[in-house]
Amino acid sequence: MGMEPEYSAILPAPFGAVGVALQDNVLTGLDCLPPGTSLRLGHAEIALELQTYFANPGHRFDLPVKLAGTPFRRRVWQALLMIPPGETRTYGELAAQLASRPRAVGQAVADNPIAIIVPCHRVLAAHGLGGFMHGRDGFPIDVKKWLLRHEGIDI
Repeated sequence: MGMEPEYSAILPAPFGAVGVALQDNVLTGLDCLPPGTSLRLGHAEIALELQTYFANPGHRFDLPVKLAGTPFRRRVWQALLMIPPGETRTYGELAAQLASRPRAVGQAVADNPIAIIVPCHRVLAAHGLGGFMHGRDGFPIDVKKWLLRHEGIDI
């Protein structure tokens, strides 16, 4: 997938770690990283928001974010922000809501630059979990399952 992003911080998470990318103190990227990733602590406000979410799945994030993408992708990501914790949508439901096609919505969801905060994990396939972080098994799906269970979704 190209070059490794430059993280401003790498924070602990129950499933491993979270890489934080910032531009002018605005969050531009949040990546789920596997266990064993070296931590680089910092950015106390973001760390506190994440710790609060990991303790309370109903937590609403209050962080400045910048979602860089095409107008269509930004529409998809805005729709993700409207899915409450503990609820899910299918790619088809989002596609109908956005007058688009499930495959196009799925691509935009997969390319979400700010995982967890823009809750792409709450989007499922019509039959099954769907993907996460461009993966359909292994660590990405383990993270998706952890996030969904954390929010009380029985999978």
